[in-house]
Amino acid sequence: MAQSSGAAPLRIGTRGSPLALVQARTVRARLAVALGVNEAAIEIVIIRTSGDAIQDRPLAEVGGKGLFTKEIEEALLDGRIDLAVHSAKDMPTVLPAGLMLAACLEREDPRDVFISRKAPSLADLPQGATLGTTSPRRQAIAKRARGDLRVVPLRGNVETRLRKLADGEVDATILALAGMKRLGLVEHATKIMSAEEFLPAVGQGAIGIEAREDDARTRELLARIDHADTSTALACERAFLAVLDGSCKTPIGGHADLSGDTIHFRGLIARPDGAAAHDIAGTGLRKDAIMIGGEAGRELKAQAGPGFFD
Repeated sequence: MAQSSGAAPLRIGTRGSPLALVQARTVRARLAVALGVNEAAIEIVIIRTSGDAIQDRPLAEVGGKGLFTKEIEEALLDGRIDLAVHSAKDMPTVLPAGLMLAACLEREDPRDVFISRKAPSLADLPQGATLGTTSPRRQAIAKRARGDLRVVPLRGNVETRLRKLADGEVDATILALAGMKRLGLVEHATKIMSAEEFLPAVGQGAIGIEAREDDARTRELLARIDHADTSTALACERAFLAVLDGSCKTPIGGHADLSGDTIHFRGLIARPDGAAAHDIAGTGLRKDAIMIGGEAGRELKAQAGPGFFD
């Protein structure tokens, strides 16, 4: 971990997992170039979150995705750090008052990968095979395609899950391609699944950088490394999630991509068992990204009707 010789110009807060540290170091490298300083002058502060501490049950049972950001956001609000680096898909739908998503780095490949030593694809798994995941979205989409599969919880960082799979605890698992690429573990992927067959999570593949709304200096620095297309796509996806009040408990997929001034969005909501699901697609101008995401959410909510997620 880098330590500055004097007062650090910036302090980056992050989780301590291997993937989180790769992401924080990537942000540090970009900021060092933007600031014209040595990377060692920017401090990385590791913060243990509730999500890291709870390893014995699915996070959906104990509060959802905000468990990976809560303690980091508290440090940001307290002024112990100047910015927070997150996997964008871990960020809660509504951020704490006084904080904002200030920038994103260019998105890595958002697709999911199927990993198994028993079959070349999800469709080829033996009848009644076990799929290890704690993601309601992955469970719902997998069960929608293969209702016979037995889904069991599989917690831990990427390396831990790969080890549990190798040890035979489950027959297969599904992970984000972006994380495997950043960790240099892509060779473990059995099959990369298209976004059409397996719609990604909102924010998947994107690194989100959070800052205090009243910290003009840090916000100005982050604007220099922001990838505008990624931030626009993420704004669309998060507007979709906000309308659906999406949490870690709710099977929701949402992905936007940009082509020039045009934004394309796809959204999905499903029951956890995959027995019922609703899809939507929308296209519009990039300046209307938030409106497009919000309208898609409202339309899906109307399609599903009251009590769909009960």
